[in-house]
Amino acid sequence: MSFPVQRVRADFPLLTREVNGVPLAYLDSAASAQKPNQVIDAEAEFYRHGYAAVHRGIHTLSAEATQRMEKVREQVAGFLNARSAEELVFVRGTTEGINLVANSWGGSQVGAGDNIIISAMEHHANIVPWQMLCERTGAELRVIPLNQDGTLQQDALPGLIDGRTRLLAITQVSNVLGTENPVADMIALAHQHGVKVLVDGAQAVMHHQVDVQAMDCDFYLFSGHKLYGPTGIGVLYVKENILQAMPPWEGGGAMIATVSLTEGTTYAKAPWRFEAGSPNTGGIIGLGAAIDYVSALGMDNIARYEQSLMDYALQALAGVPDLTLYGPAQRLGVIAFNLGKHHAYDVGSFLDNYGVAVRTGHHCAMPLMAFYNVPAMCRASLVMYNTQEEVDRLVAGLKRIHQLLG
Repeated sequence: MSFPVQRVRADFPLLTREVNGVPLAYLDSAASAQKPNQVIDAEAEFYRHGYAAVHRGIHTLSAEATQRMEKVREQVAGFLNARSAEELVFVRGTTEGINLVANSWGGSQVGAGDNIIISAMEHHANIVPWQMLCERTGAELRVIPLNQDGTLQQDALPGLIDGRTRLLAITQVSNVLGTENPVADMIALAHQHGVKVLVDGAQAVMHHQVDVQAMDCDFYLFSGHKLYGPTGIGVLYVKENILQAMPPWEGGGAMIATVSLTEGTTYAKAPWRFEAGSPNTGGIIGLGAAIDYVSALGMDNIARYEQSLMDYALQALAGVPDLTLYGPAQRLGVIAFNLGKHHAYDVGSFLDNYGVAVRTGHHCAMPLMAFYNVPAMCRASLVMYNTQEEVDRLVAGLKRIHQLLG
């Protein structure tokens, strides 16, 4: 059975827009994906007919909103195959989740003389919080280097691990190169040495099924807006024994058990200990609708369709003169490229004139740009609502730019 891409596209209202007088070809979903009507409607329905503050009210609307929010937590647990919904913390997104781990777990478990390992392909969100933690504690940040094809130098990892290594923080899929790292093998190696592992799943969770138990990661994060859900909501998964031992990093309402001006404060059980203040309940409802949407399509079906589209795109792009592709032959979700000696911003601007939306810049991965000795790259994203026709328009646009600019 073929993937129903046209039916899927009909669910995404923004895809019907025109840009500069031509139909939009939206190839920037790795930055933020468009939203289907089912997500938009679910969030709007909550605000129209079900909105109330959660957890702290005894009235019907509050109780219903709380129940709906906690049902989504259970839904996410099933989506990731977590052991329990209480292993999941709602955060604003992957960035906040990594900062939570760095400040809470890192603040209590990492000290002077310890070290943390990351890779040279990480998004700034999986670099800067660890740099900040190392600056505060006197720990060392170590880096797994890259091969020229954008894969990790796997054989370097064992030499970076020692008795003072506390954490390996690694992206599952590079947001620039589309490199999918062998995270299960890396986790197994790290665990042999008693090292905890954090996996940034922001660029993976929309492309294929994720199983945190099979992966055996200690921390896993993703952002709702890349999974066709709302902006401002994400999920942090932490193994229960680790999460329950982590101290809170933000104080306020909802995360407490008791507060006394004379006897201090006691904290709620995790995960609620990490959800200070009023949550983004509407965003949580929308995230639940997004998970319902992709689950109904089937993650395996999505993965097969996207892989066929990627194969088509790489073959088509091979015919563009002076095009440099960055990354491995097998990649997931994104294609990074530059055209001749032209700056990525110029190429992206020309493509926008043709109605083709791609991302340009350093993609919050400046060390990766430095590795390839370029100031910026263009990046085209391919997801379940993209088509071969849109790929053809990208290729035609690049060929036209090459003819115009030489």
